[in-house]
Amino acid sequence: MKVKQSLRNLKTRHKDCQVVRRNGRTYVICKSNPRFKARQGSSAKKG
Repeated sequence: MKVKQSLRNLKTRHKDCQVVRRNGRTYVICKSNPRFKARQGSSAKKG
């Protein structure tokens, strides 16, 4: 799943949106408006 080409656009999407990197994935978290949730990155683990 592709989130967006530019992460800067996601930061300005909503005032409560946060772009977080966890375990090689990029997440967009928005607690006040959960429909902005998104995930980018493969599910396969290296190693």
